[in-house]
Amino acid sequence: MLGVSPEPFFVSCGGDRLGDCAARYNFAQVCQRIGLRARQQYGRHGRGPRIHDLRHSFAARTIIDWYRTGKDPSREMFKLTTYLGHTAPENTYWYIEAVPELLELASHRVADSIDEEARR
Repeated sequence: MLGVSPEPFFVSCGGDRLGDCAARYNFAQVCQRIGLRARQQYGRHGRGPRIHDLRHSFAARTIIDWYRTGKDPSREMFKLTTYLGHTAPENTYWYIEAVPELLELASHRVADSIDEEARR
């Protein structure tokens, strides 16, 4: 709903919303503990998956699902754009270029559309 703050996804032990730095730090610590990042000294993050990568994976998988289920990504993109908090769909479309599987699915959709137009 507009004007209502959503429930926090990342919370402290007390149930309060985590700030950006705390969420990144805790995510990095969990990644180290489960072996996705090398352990670091002095609370450093090291290299490995970032919390922002979850957002990218969500967006890419959502668009892939649209292609696979026959939905029209151009019609659906406004939903994803709004959910991600982007100001315009153009700021969301780059996921198609950034993910090879998505680029291939989009290319096939365009080719099929061209073939269909040629048959008419």
